[in-house]
Amino acid sequence: MALPQLIPSHAASSSLTHQPSINTNALNPSLLNPNFKPFSKSSSLSQSRRFHRLSSLRCSASSFPEKHHTNPPKSDDVVELPLFPLPLVLFPGAILPLQIFEFRYRIMMHTLLHTDLRFGVIYSDAVSGTADVGCVGEIVKHERLVDDRFFLICKGQERFRVTNIVRTKPYLVAEVNWLEDRPSGDEDFEGLANEVEIYMKDVIRLSNRLNGKPEKEAQDLRRNLFPTPFSFFVGSTFEGAPREQQALLELEDTAARLKREKETLRNTLNYLSAASAVKDVFPSS
Repeated sequence: MALPQLIPSHAASSSLTHQPSINTNALNPSLLNPNFKPFSKSSSLSQSRRFHRLSSLRCSASSFPEKHHTNPPKSDDVVELPLFPLPLVLFPGAILPLQIFEFRYRIMMHTLLHTDLRFGVIYSDAVSGTADVGCVGEIVKHERLVDDRFFLICKGQERFRVTNIVRTKPYLVAEVNWLEDRPSGDEDFEGLANEVEIYMKDVIRLSNRLNGKPEKEAQDLRRNLFPTPFSFFVGSTFEGAPREQQALLELEDTAARLKREKETLRNTLNYLSAASAVKDVFPSS
């Protein structure tokens, strides 16, 4: 599920070297895609038609339960976690399909498939380097091919912060602490979540109009989600803006995350409204 061209707020800090930014030069015609299949173009991942046979899992609001584990880890726990740096951001509850063919990560998969099936997905790019905060990916489906490649479907679980690098070969392993959102006082979480949902629906409607699609009313996007998992769900739709997604992932305050998402969606809606007005005046433009 991906929102169209986004114009983000920069109200929150990030552990990345540069603040998240989004290209606003062109309108991305992709709308909220219920399949949410963000394949990376890195050397460790590739898109394959064969993958689509593996699972009918979808990344929708129903993928984001209020609790991701019956016994969630405590925030002060320190554990070792194998890490997979990728040019994308995984959120708790989101579904991530991967194809693994690089040798060191095939070694990692062999280990994981005989242990707890969990590894850390952490954002990395050539400009900003590797972030300190990531999200655990749990393997929920896998297929091993005859050439020892793997097709995986992973689901985002807890967030973590890297505290120490244990080793770098054959793959990266780090000590991590778990991250949890802190209480936000008397904030109206439900009100914020409802406002964000309204903005999302308006963005979808205007995007459909600009792309010549029927202006259908978006269905219930929250699907009874509590504010915290809903804020992660919203962040997962901001595809094409990984630095903005990373900034949202790092926030430890549900209200702050929802407010930032609201501002991003409001800016995007203003942009789409202006583009729609221009299209009405100059239909052929």
